[in-house]
Amino acid sequence: MMIPLSWYLILAAALFCIGTYGVLARRNAIAILMGVELMLNAVILNLLAFWRYGEPTTAVGQAFAAFVYAVAAAEVAVGLALIVVIYRSRRTTDIDQINLLKW
Repeated sequence: MMIPLSWYLILAAALFCIGTYGVLARRNAIAILMGVELMLNAVILNLLAFWRYGEPTTAVGQAFAAFVYAVAAAEVAVGLALIVVIYRSRRTTDIDQINLLKW
């Protein structure tokens, strides 16, 4: 028995909504990064679901998923490095208190 494509899409939409809420409602920079990661995982789930139901004989969906994983890893590395540098100078990860670009 095969799971319908709509179930994968509903799960991915729920993950994306949870990630969007995490980005918009949180003030902690690390929680915001976690929300972005949830949104990227929803994108990967969509890519693999469409690949599986579209053309499973080629590895195009898997290649796109690997590319998204690489981009997510780079995003986390840069984001955490920025958060560490800001924490060392300001002693906080609260987004409202980080005003480095204000005059």
